[in-house]
Amino acid sequence: MTDRNPAFHAQRPHRHHWRRDLVELAALFCAVAVADGIANLVVHGPDGPVLLIASAVALLVTAAFHTWWARRHSHAPPPEHKAAPGAPAPVPAASASPALWRMRTTVRDEPGSLAALCTALAREGVDILSLQTHPLPEGGTVDEFLLRSPREVPSAGLSRAVSQAGGRSTWIERADAHDLVDAPTRVLGLATRTALDAAELPLALRQLLGRCTIQSIPATTLSGRPNAGADAPVEGVLESTVMRLRDPSGGAITVERPHLPFTPTEFARARALVELDARLGPRIPRSQDVLTLPEGNEITVRRADGSDLEAARAMHERCSERTLGLRYHGPVADADRYLGHLLSPRFGRTLAATAASGRLVALGHLLWDGDETEVALLIEDDWQRRGIGSQLLRRLVAMAVEAGCDSVYAVTQAANTGMVAAMRGLGLPLDYQIEEGTLVITARLDATPVVSRLPYEVPRERPRTERGKAPGPDRRP
Repeated sequence: MTDRNPAFHAQRPHRHHWRRDLVELAALFCAVAVADGIANLVVHGPDGPVLLIASAVALLVTAAFHTWWARRHSHAPPPEHKAAPGAPAPVPAASASPALWRMRTTVRDEPGSLAALCTALAREGVDILSLQTHPLPEGGTVDEFLLRSPREVPSAGLSRAVSQAGGRSTWIERADAHDLVDAPTRVLGLATRTALDAAELPLALRQLLGRCTIQSIPATTLSGRPNAGADAPVEGVLESTVMRLRDPSGGAITVERPHLPFTPTEFARARALVELDARLGPRIPRSQDVLTLPEGNEITVRRADGSDLEAARAMHERCSERTLGLRYHGPVADADRYLGHLLSPRFGRTLAATAASGRLVALGHLLWDGDETEVALLIEDDWQRRGIGSQLLRRLVAMAVEAGCDSVYAVTQAANTGMVAAMRGLGLPLDYQIEEGTLVITARLDATPVVSRLPYEVPRERPRTERGKAPGPDRRP
């Protein structure tokens, strides 16, 4: 390696600057002379207009030729460079960044069937990283592979090769580095998370079963009537692409995966997680943060659950009708009926802020609304405009980021300047829309430098609610 003198290279461009100036000045004189000659020719010559038209045509032809030439050579492969003697050969781009795939296929329960499938994958240059076998009651097995293939091999090519080797009902999708963890290790990790927090059960089921839809059905509606579909038996029910499990907190959990039937092995693993949750009973992490407000008062932020129901109702009594109306967007008299749903860990996450006296002064909700995520705040009137809402909102957004949400939205009114200011204070890209007379502010979470990792666990379960409205008395979550 040759050493370089930074001072020498910094002074080199200025050594002959006067020569460049002389060349530029000469070029300027030449351009002026040419322009003067052309002007005299056009003014005094008989063929001036014809010459101008011919010059314009020549320039257009030249521009068109340059565009064609640039497009032709922009798609040409780069020139091959010969490596220096003794230097290692360059690694092809495809082998430097292979693709990971998760594949599931059904094979005959016969000796040699799996061997034929593995041979077909080997012909495509595919490496098998892991294999799980799920026996079927009617015979045959479902084999689940984690594959690593050259990037130029498409998913259709893999499916075709597997079909020719005897596989049927093949399902394939892209995988990532998280899928490299073996199945026993992943199941033990999910069981540990479920043991620490009852609210982790829906998230654990989703990570265990892959891409699926999970819906919690409470035993009764908000009006107290029995809920349809909430009477799952203790042993659960498996129906091809749908499994129904009894929710330890009451009601049922429905898991649906339309494009890939569940296997008995997956059903047994899901039942084991639900049984673990039932045996351990209600539990949430007891971590908390003590924050000092600008005025010097201290508040404690922690996770909330059903045990905070009475304190939340008492806070409702201290809130004005305007504050409750801005939060629930409906009749103020029905506000207390929503609290049981909002404080349930199956339908979202709730953060509570308590004063030094222990009195509940604020609630922040992260609600799963289908494929979207809503954030909502309720601050007691005497504690508004003190920064509590901003603190709660930042923590709710942090939980949404860890849950893998793409965005969060808040439903409010333009007159609610506190909520609008809190959303702006996140420092995230915002989108404003007016829906049914209310203001919907959506924050994109693809870049979240303002949100730090917090000790609160994150959920995945999402209740079915109508966007912009709290769950009504007869609306099934």
